Amino acid sequence: MRNAPMMNSRTYSIKPVYHNESLVDFKIESSGRCFMLLGRFHERFLNSVKEELKQNLGCLPVLIGAATKEYLGHVLKIHPGPLAVVDREEMIMQAAGTLELMERFKDRILFINTASAREALSRLTRWQWANSCRPFIPVAVHSYLRLDQDYYKSIFSALKASNKCDFWSRTRYPRFRNKLPRILLITSSYFLMGEIIASCQRLGIEHRFLNLENQEVGKDDFVRDFLQAVVEFRPDFVFTINHLGIDREGILLDLLERMKLPLASWFVDNPHLVLYLYANLNSSCCSIFSWDADNIQSLKALGFENVYYLPLATDVHRFSPGKVLPGFAPEARDVSFVGNSMSAKVSIRLEKVRAKDISGLLADSYQRVAARFVGSSENLVYPLLAKEFPELWPGFESLPGVESRLDFETLVTWEATRVYRKTCLEQVMSFRPLIAGDQGWKDTFAQSDNWDYHPEFNYYADLPGFYPHARVNFNATSAQMKGAVNQRVFDVPACGSFLITDYRRQIEDLLEPGKEVIYYREVGEIRQLIRHYLTHPEQRKKIALAARKRILAEHSYDHRLLEICRRMKDVYG
Repeated sequence: MRNAPMMNSRTYSIKPVYHNESLVDFKIESSGRCFMLLGRFHERFLNSVKEELKQNLGCLPVLIGAATKEYLGHVLKIHPGPLAVVDREEMIMQAAGTLELMERFKDRILFINTASAREALSRLTRWQWANSCRPFIPVAVHSYLRLDQDYYKSIFSALKASNKCDFWSRTRYPRFRNKLPRILLITSSYFLMGEIIASCQRLGIEHRFLNLENQEVGKDDFVRDFLQAVVEFRPDFVFTINHLGIDREGILLDLLERMKLPLASWFVDNPHLVLYLYANLNSSCCSIFSWDADNIQSLKALGFENVYYLPLATDVHRFSPGKVLPGFAPEARDVSFVGNSMSAKVSIRLEKVRAKDISGLLADSYQRVAARFVGSSENLVYPLLAKEFPELWPGFESLPGVESRLDFETLVTWEATRVYRKTCLEQVMSFRPLIAGDQGWKDTFAQSDNWDYHPEFNYYADLPGFYPHARVNFNATSAQMKGAVNQRVFDVPACGSFLITDYRRQIEDLLEPGKEVIYYREVGEIRQLIRHYLTHPEQRKKIALAARKRILAEHSYDHRLLEICRRMKDVYG
């Protein structure tokens, strides 16, 4: 219960005061002054406190001074709690017996004895957030205000002022009154946020960007900056990508609920490898947009009320025809592939699983599970494990905590992707492809010299000029995406270049098969498709142009942002 050593800038003495052998008060002498702890009108004071607390049972009492055991016990009888006590007078508390009482009722009492008034207010604010932002009821024992004005009086005045200005009412302004909403963009990583900001600028959407990269999400500076942005900018909703900027403890979602301010989170990676780590999932103020339609039902099963399908897109201003990367002339190579080998990712994740897998069965069997996951219709690993690998299920359930189980899910998913991409690219080797990616490709195809390697390209600076380099851009999607398409399905055609990709169920809702996109359903089809389109350049050009036309009409980030705005207005406006 004790938080920090108690300190006081004043020197004073305290003596008990008795009446008819009964302890009735304490006499304090400080800097030549003498006054009573409760005073001769303490009965009247106790009655006023009683009335105020009874009228505000839904509020959070903050006692400025614990005073005496009688007084604190009086408050505890009236108010069920929680309540806070700000008191750093150890001499008084020991003499009056309040330390013992606070220890007995520590489940109901937040005890603050820090030497800093600012830190005391900060702790009270966090306590308020944890209790649904209920208003404070500051109750001061006046002798404490006399004892140390710089400390107790400043805290008391700040709490009184916070009630007067009624901060929370200032956050409940009318929403969605204009044709285009005002959006507060938050993130702890700049991933894709640049594209969203650019779309806001093109569309004339008023926005403010709050970068939390250097802040500890959920702590004082984060919440201060966030609340200040809300009051000043008055957004219609908050937007983030992959829940970046949302703290796992649920503090931000609690704040949003208190303000009735909705949140839109667009997942462009598997949400199931992220959301299990977050509290307050069933917040009514949160809407989830998933790039994969197959996640809709499973996300609703997690407790989300508002879940929508929103596929990936592209920046058609960045990925556009005519870009050239120095050293990579247009259509100078037959086939290229851009992607990660997943080798290093698998190795790192395997070590994490080995550290938590007591039996060792999961670490020894992940490749067997991954091989089955590649061809399975399951979108997640754990249902496959329960159905087809019952001998591994007890070990999976016994992993310590959600994060350890997610580590195994991720390990299997990445290993499945590694094996799948290797198998697909083996079919491309007869065309001497250029493979751009991590160093793991050198180990993957160490026995073959019928291909060329290039280190990873910068997505923004290099790929718009690299895609036109190949007559055929080859694509093999991650194993986690059983129905959804990845970024290259949009980026390559946006450049006016030709793509051959693997079939995913949702692709037919985005591009017309045979006219706007060419895909293979089986690995055995790859060579024949590549050979055909290498020898039919007019068909390649016609399909690439048709695909670009569709993307310009339906699949830019501008389109996706307008869809988010429409949905948010429909639900919360």
